[in-house]
Amino acid sequence: MSQHTALRTFRRTLRTTHRSFQPTRCISQTSPTLAPPPVDPPMAENPLDSLMSSIDSNFRRASNDYFSNMIPGQTTPLRNLTIRDWDEDDRHKLHIFAHKHNTHLTLSKPNRDALISVSCGNIGFRKAGRGTYDAGYQLAAFLMNRIQDKGLLPQIKKLELIYRGFGPGREAVTKAILGSEGKKVRPLIVRLSDSTRLKFGGVRSKKPRRLG
Repeated sequence: MSQHTALRTFRRTLRTTHRSFQPTRCISQTSPTLAPPPVDPPMAENPLDSLMSSIDSNFRRASNDYFSNMIPGQTTPLRNLTIRDWDEDDRHKLHIFAHKHNTHLTLSKPNRDALISVSCGNIGFRKAGRGTYDAGYQLAAFLMNRIQDKGLLPQIKKLELIYRGFGPGREAVTKAILGSEGKKVRPLIVRLSDSTRLKFGGVRSKKPRRLG
C-alpha cells in the first residue's frame, strides 16, 4: 500500500515539473524591435518672463525719453539727477542756537569755517540774564555791527539762517534781523532752515523741576 502511494506521489511531482518547465525563447526572434526612447520637446519660453522683459524694456525707454525731454536741448538720457548741495554751496551760514539758558550766534563760511562766534556772555550778561529775550536781541544787534566793522559784508553774497532750539533768543534774533539793525543783512538771506534735534526713543527724560 505504501509503495502505491509513493509511486502516485512521484508521478504527480513529474507532472508538476513538466508543466512548470518551458524552454526559453530567444528575444531577438519573438520580441518586436524596440523603438528609441522618446525625446522631450524643447521647453517653450515662459510667457510671463517674456512679458516682464518687454515691460521692463518699455519702461526704461519711456523713462529715458521723459527725463531727456525735461531739459531743452538735452538729447542724451540723464544718468544721475541727484543734486549735490555740498558741491554747489556758496552760501554763508548764520547759526542761531537758542536754548533756555543762553543764545549762541555763529557766522561761518560756505566751507563751515567760523568767522564770528558770540554768545550773550560776551556782551556782559551773566547767569540767568543770558537766557532772556533782551539778551538775545542785543546779541543779534551786536553781531550785525561786528559784521560791518570787520568788513565781511561785501564778501557775503548769500546768507542762510540755521535755527536750533526754541529758547527766547530765537524770536529775539528774528525780530532784530527784521528790524532796523538787520537792514543791510536782510537782503542777503536766501534760505531758512531748522536743525533742532529731535529725539526718537532714546534714554529716559530728566524729571521735570518742581518748585514749591
